[in-house]
Amino acid sequence: MMLHPPPSDRELSLIYDENYWLQDGDDDERRHFSQLKQATARNYLNLVERALGRPGGRLLEIGCGAGDLLAAAVELGYDVTGVEYSEHACSRARERLGNSGRIVCGNIDRLTEKNHFDVCVIADVIEHVRDPREFLLQVYELLRPGGIVIVATPSLDSWSARLMRTKWMEFKTEHLHYFTQETLHSLLFQTGLEPIASLPGHKCLSLDYVTDHFRKYRIPAVSFALERLRALLPAAVRKAPFQVVASGIISVGVKSPRTARRKLSIIVPAYNEAATLEPVLQSVIDKQLEGVDKEIVIVESNSTDRTREIVLKYQAYPGVKIVLEDRPRGKGHAVRAGLAHATGDYILIQDGDQEYDIEDYDVLLEPLASGKRAFVLGSRHGGRTWKVRQFKGEPLAAMLLNFGHWLFKVLVNLALGLKLDDPFTMYKVFRRDCIAGLTFESNRFDFDYELLMKIVRKGYRPIEIPVNYRSRSFSEGKKVSVARDPLTWLRAILKFRCVDLNVLDGWRASLAPKIPEGALARTDAVAVPSVAGTASLP
Repeated sequence: MMLHPPPSDRELSLIYDENYWLQDGDDDERRHFSQLKQATARNYLNLVERALGRPGGRLLEIGCGAGDLLAAAVELGYDVTGVEYSEHACSRARERLGNSGRIVCGNIDRLTEKNHFDVCVIADVIEHVRDPREFLLQVYELLRPGGIVIVATPSLDSWSARLMRTKWMEFKTEHLHYFTQETLHSLLFQTGLEPIASLPGHKCLSLDYVTDHFRKYRIPAVSFALERLRALLPAAVRKAPFQVVASGIISVGVKSPRTARRKLSIIVPAYNEAATLEPVLQSVIDKQLEGVDKEIVIVESNSTDRTREIVLKYQAYPGVKIVLEDRPRGKGHAVRAGLAHATGDYILIQDGDQEYDIEDYDVLLEPLASGKRAFVLGSRHGGRTWKVRQFKGEPLAAMLLNFGHWLFKVLVNLALGLKLDDPFTMYKVFRRDCIAGLTFESNRFDFDYELLMKIVRKGYRPIEIPVNYRSRSFSEGKKVSVARDPLTWLRAILKFRCVDLNVLDGWRASLAPKIPEGALARTDAVAVPSVAGTASLP
């Protein structure tokens, strides 16, 4: 969402006067507001330390104001640089930092360092810039490979935006662009600053600060109520700090290599699929995708038929990775092993049983390639028709499984606040940032629930696109257990709705050293030979 028509440079220059950054009260009030800003700055610096795994390094803040965050960063050992448009704010920041940091007055195009900074903090700035994409591309050039970016901005998803609607306090003339988590993360991904996590935008405020804000940006009923309340309370209460999430989000990203073409990782779990696997693999290999490269990760789980023999035929194919498990542990375990080897920008899960149509890849990838969405589900219903289970000659089995699908669909939708027709489809297609920092534990078909619920709880809402589907029956090799699996699905819904995701900690753990290329690959600490250039599992 953007402001149209945007204000002119002259209009903005009248807004960004001395009082815009420094407040217009006396020295005591300015000191109080500065203490609140420093407390918020420490929240940002705590995130930086969690993402980097250590304090210290070269820190750049764009839109540094009077230097509150920079001063707190210096105390933690950072080498700091601040960029600020306002000459008044630059003077205050230089006075505050002395020789402990560098302040650049103007825009970031005045910085000449490339691949230099360990971290860049952009707090309440990106909504002000005229071209957020070009702005983030400049940030990309300034960060070193693996450098961290922290972006704090008002969110259209916030409770205050939904409650106040057109009266939202963030609708200001100087705010030119507005984001949701998904649109911000799409922009970060497209500019090479791959999103890791999105967190609530906690800020440290006081009643005096909030009242002052609504006096400057008036919303009649709110401003009046705050001013009356302020008049009734003693100074100690009015100035007492408190943490609150009012309208903001904080997104954490990492500078990742940019390539001219995107890559799709297709994960194919295979166990006792000798009757159908070879035509599926050949179709996947032959499938041409415009503007997208492919890698195929086949995970074979020591089948009792000819499946492994078929899989090994493809070990010399370019773009094919083969992971051999020593024993079957379930589809979920096989997909998890495949995810550990996937290096693509997009990830798609493909069964080896010919139930799904590989020609649907194009329509499933389009929302990802265009940047519209990050998470797509290929819906087997294709509307309101029950076609998930249509077994020829087995109407009772079909009715039972369709009822089960409807029941668990309702439970998942209630748990996540969604309205999905087919949350359990195997065709889940997503950008790799959807699972950055997530850890998975499910081994059987409950993995479908875990993957969906964790991606949704991380903030990515899926869209459904109808796909072609032909269900095979139990006599044809379907592996779902009617007696066992529903219990694991119910457990998964209850557990993964509440479990703490710990995304940043999970991301740091994923950076642990890997087994060198050509050594033994590992799946759950069971050593198996590395095959056909397969990358090594952690």
